[in-house]
Amino acid sequence: MSNCQLSIILASTSPRRKQLLAEAGFKFTVFPPDIDEAAFLSDRISPREYAEQLGLAKAKNVAARFPSRLVIGADTVADFNGQIIGKPADAKEAEQITKKLFSAPHKVITAVAIVRLIDDIELCESDTTTVYPEKLTAEQIAEHIKSKSWQGKAGAYAIQENGDEFIERIEGSLTNVMGLPMELLQRLLRRLKEGQIGCEADEE
Repeated sequence: MSNCQLSIILASTSPRRKQLLAEAGFKFTVFPPDIDEAAFLSDRISPREYAEQLGLAKAKNVAARFPSRLVIGADTVADFNGQIIGKPADAKEAEQITKKLFSAPHKVITAVAIVRLIDDIELCESDTTTVYPEKLTAEQIAEHIKSKSWQGKAGAYAIQENGDEFIERIEGSLTNVMGLPMELLQRLLRRLKEGQIGCEADEE
């Protein structure tokens, strides 16, 4: 496995994902993917399928530029009774999402994809956390929208920024809700390291 030394690129500009990787001791560089996320939406796709397809597409998009590097892509969505809730486009949508998600328990799904084109490595799995929200007052919702902290965040909130105020409890991985389930990522990288996924492309 000497040719499996990790040279990681994170296919994301998310500050939360960068923070989680750095805190876990990973050495990596960042390269943003060029993906039209709306193109992956359809009436027939589930939240999990959407997250996994988009996470893989992000990783493959960047891997095409760096075929010898190990690229990590990820995508996070909120699942409200099977409805895909992504990043709000504006304050009005953020308010609508906040009122919906904080009326009942919902799920947060993050897909993690690992791609290295030179040896045909392509992995993609997802993790799910159930979030039990606090009941927000109209004043709390208005203050949240005014703060603009919802910008760029799936579900219009970030648990690490206002979790005590917004969340009663969760069932599952906290880092999953933050945007990169580190337990899942470590399992995938362990499979790679242990040789369960070969470093050489399969021969025909």
